[in-house]
Amino acid sequence: MDKKIKIVTVKLGLDIHWRGIVVLSRMLRDAGMEVVYLGNQFPEQIVEAAIQEGADVIGLSTLGGNHMSLGPKVVELLREKGIDDIMVIMGGVIPEEDVPALKEKGIAEVFGPETKVDSIVSFVESELEKENVK
Repeated sequence: MDKKIKIVTVKLGLDIHWRGIVVLSRMLRDAGMEVVYLGNQFPEQIVEAAIQEGADVIGLSTLGGNHMSLGPKVVELLREKGIDDIMVIMGGVIPEEDVPALKEKGIAEVFGPETKVDSIVSFVESELEKENVK
């Protein structure tokens, strides 16, 4: 990509497990992305911040079991606002059986524990490149 990828990273809802997303945010920054870390937020605030920041990607982190309700809500709010050019990815401890439903609801990819940051970066770059080709 010609420009730096801008990703808004956030803890979804009231989830208190923050260390992973902070470490990942730093690693994404070190990989060349522009990262805006929001801390804990709910879908409405996440979408507004992503719009204001001009984000290419929203990275949701959850360990609190809210992935099936709050994650898809972010995608739903983006669609309601007519925004289809912000990719939403999710990471955390998410049961494998929930991943297909999350993808059906618009989450581009779900990354579990131990995912290498290079895999996340490659996925994001590849998907954004596909969007730019269209």
